[in-house]
Amino acid sequence: IAHYKPNGQVLDMGCGTGTLTLLIKQTHPNVAVYGLDVDPEVLDIARRKAEQTGVTIVLQQGTATCLPYPDESFDHVFASLMLHHLTRQDKQQALREAFRVLKPGGELHIADFGKPHDSVMRLISLVMRWAEEVHDNILGLLPVFIADAGFHPVEETTRYRTVVGAIALYRACKPMRNEL
Repeated sequence: IAHYKPNGQVLDMGCGTGTLTLLIKQTHPNVAVYGLDVDPEVLDIARRKAEQTGVTIVLQQGTATCLPYPDESFDHVFASLMLHHLTRQDKQQALREAFRVLKPGGELHIADFGKPHDSVMRLISLVMRWAEEVHDNILGLLPVFIADAGFHPVEETTRYRTVVGAIALYRACKPMRNEL
């Protein structure tokens, strides 16, 4: 669960059609919410959804591996079902970029495929591990990559069983300067 600061800044990295981006803004209207995605067509959908709901969000085209924002710009960075689309190197670079744009004490929130924790999820993962770049996630490497980017602590806050595999939620903090 994210704790938002009044007048804080939030980035939804890989925002897609803006569902999470809009939800954050609707539930926390005093927070500036930014959505970034590489696909201009999904950003157009997100813009239309924002117009229909009357919510003001900032949407920008760009990549998670080269975020177009200054250092220490955001209090929270979200990545929902986005990292599994990236190669291992791009996952690691995107996490370093998230670390760069977060303020000290800022939080990273990730929802993505994770390591299966039971026999049913392991069976599903046998099929899913070859889809896209999800293999690293299924091996349980996301927390390792998050920690390697500089985040501490890194925790899996919850996990869900789905028909396509285990979905894990992670929360990680960018240490304060005196903790580095």
